[in-house]
Amino acid sequence: MSHSMALLLELGVLLIVLSVLGTISRRLSLTPVPLYLLAGLVVGEGGIALVPTSQPYIETSAQIGLVLLLLMLGLEFSADEFAESLRHHRPSALVDALLNATPGAIAGLLLGLDAVGVLALAGVTWASSSGIVARLLVDLGRLRNPETPAVLAVLVLEDFAMAIYLPVLAVVAAGGTWWQALIGVLVALTALLTALLASRRWGHRIGGALDHPEPEQLLLRVVGITLLVAALSEMINISAGVGAFLVGLSITGEITGRAREVLAPVRDLFAAAFFLAIGLSIDPASLLPVLPAAFALAVVTAVTKVLAGAYAASRDGVDRNGQLRAGAVLITRGEFSIVVIGLVGTAAEPRLGALVAAYVMILATAGPILARFAGGAHRRQPDVDEPTPRR
Repeated sequence: MSHSMALLLELGVLLIVLSVLGTISRRLSLTPVPLYLLAGLVVGEGGIALVPTSQPYIETSAQIGLVLLLLMLGLEFSADEFAESLRHHRPSALVDALLNATPGAIAGLLLGLDAVGVLALAGVTWASSSGIVARLLVDLGRLRNPETPAVLAVLVLEDFAMAIYLPVLAVVAAGGTWWQALIGVLVALTALLTALLASRRWGHRIGGALDHPEPEQLLLRVVGITLLVAALSEMINISAGVGAFLVGLSITGEITGRAREVLAPVRDLFAAAFFLAIGLSIDPASLLPVLPAAFALAVVTAVTKVLAGAYAASRDGVDRNGQLRAGAVLITRGEFSIVVIGLVGTAAEPRLGALVAAYVMILATAGPILARFAGGAHRRQPDVDEPTPRR
């Protein structure tokens, strides 16, 4: 069988399988994310190895999926509103870091990991999965819920913190000096603050430059500039998702509604690849020996993340059910945790990779289910005469 034929066959079968899983999840009133993750676990190299030809394509598509998920999330909010939310939630970021990085660091010490392993595990348990949370907010109809600004503030502040954390971790893992870490941190923070300032001051001009009456041209322009910004973000050790989110914040005016319309089906296609790729990256055989430790860590950090999310929502005056929803939707860990292990590589003990893989699989699967049922089903729908949110 030729390479192109194998690629088309594998992708065709995968898309049909994902469609069936999506239909099942909708019948159960659940998000399809857990089923997509489990499908990746089954068909990957550690499972029954059904996608040897298409796996590299899926992994590349997953990066685009993450970028589009965060771009669409940014399109829902204005830069001014979000900047105010970030200022308001700086204490929330501190509480989130203390509650969620600490269990990982303690677990690393108890497991006898070295300094690199302890630092890496602290980061793994700290940051929620921006990609999965973004999809959950859409699937559960919570984009305009009162607790959502607090959820987004926590997510973006986590990614801002990663601009400090990632250079430090990279230098420590490579045995570098403190001044090398400091330079990396300063460069990342300067670029991040510059981008946020630009999105607030010149957002209307960016929207005007990208706008076009033809949907095809609008799609090409918005996706093109978003991928460029995402690439530049990663170049300076900032999450590609943060760059995409800032692009979404920068686009203002009537273009936002049209952009959401043309981007939605493209986002859904690549987002499915994103969730599938997380499952593909995990070898099921490596999970069993570390399941008890991973499960214990998952339970502890699920509770601490709920507490952190509830605290953030409480600062916005959200009721108890909303606070619980905010905490539960933040439980999931995913792409960032995997990136951390890839960054430390052989500098960390081999068992750390298996532990993190099991930990991510537990929370990436259980988190969306817990988010679906936590805090009731508040779902705010705009009134008939109410203008479109954000603009």
